Amino acid sequence: MNPIALPAFTDNYIWMLHDGTDAVVVDPGEAAPVLAALDERQLALAAILVTHHHGDHVGGVDALRDRLKGPVYGPKRERIPEPFVALAGGDRLELLGRRVTVIDVPGHTAGHIAYFVDGDADSTPLLFCGDTLFSAGCGRLFEGTPEQMHASLAALAALPGTTRVCCAHEYTLSNLRFARAVEPGNAALARYQADCEALRAAGTPTLPALLATERAINPFLRCAEPEVVASARAHGAAGTAGAEVFAALRRWKNEFR
Repeated sequence: MNPIALPAFTDNYIWMLHDGTDAVVVDPGEAAPVLAALDERQLALAAILVTHHHGDHVGGVDALRDRLKGPVYGPKRERIPEPFVALAGGDRLELLGRRVTVIDVPGHTAGHIAYFVDGDADSTPLLFCGDTLFSAGCGRLFEGTPEQMHASLAALAALPGTTRVCCAHEYTLSNLRFARAVEPGNAALARYQADCEALRAAGTPTLPALLATERAINPFLRCAEPEVVASARAHGAAGTAGAEVFAALRRWKNEFR
C-alpha cells in the first residue's frame, strides 16, 4: 500500500494506491500517466479522489471514466466534473480496505479538502493534501484567508507524526530555500535540505514527506517559533499571533526569488 507518485505536467504528482488488483488515484490532472500505470500493473481503477477544483487536479477525470469502476469523490463546496460524490470534513470512506477521513482545509481554494488514510499494523498513515501543505511550504491563497489557511495547516500538523504527506507538487527545493531564509538557525532544516538535494540529483521525488519532519522544518507550521516570528515581524507581520505571522510569511514567499 505504498503511495506511488505519477509525474504529470511540469511538477505535479498524481498519487496512486493499489492492492495488487484495484487502484485509487488522487487529483488526476491528466489521464495519460494514470492509464499507463494501470496498464503496466494490470490494475482496475476503483475510485478517484479530488482535493480541489483546479484544472491541474481534475483535468483527467472525464477521460478516465471509461476505466473507472467506482465513484469520483470530491469537495462538496467546489465545482468538480459531474457526476461525483460530494464530501465535507468528517465524512468517512473505506477504500482498498483502509479507512479514509475527510478534512476541511480551506485556504488555497474555498472548499479544499484533504484525505487522511488510517495506518494499520503493516502501513503508516497517509495524507493526500492537494495544494494545502507542501514539503517546507504551503499553497498560495487564491480563495481563502490567512486565518483559514493557518487553521487548516494546524489541523494537518495535529495528525500523527508518522503520517506520510503526499503533496501534489514537487516544490520542495524552492520551498527549502525560502525556509532557510526564514529560519537560518534551524539545523534540522539544513540537514533536510541536503537530503532533498541528493534525492533530486538522483531523479527521485522528495515526497512523500514525513509529518514529524514537516513540523521540524516547515516555517508555515512553525509560526510560534521565536526565529520564525522575528523573521515575520521583520517582513511586516502586524503582530505575533499565529495567523499574523503566517500572513506575513505567505506574502514574503509570494515575492521570494
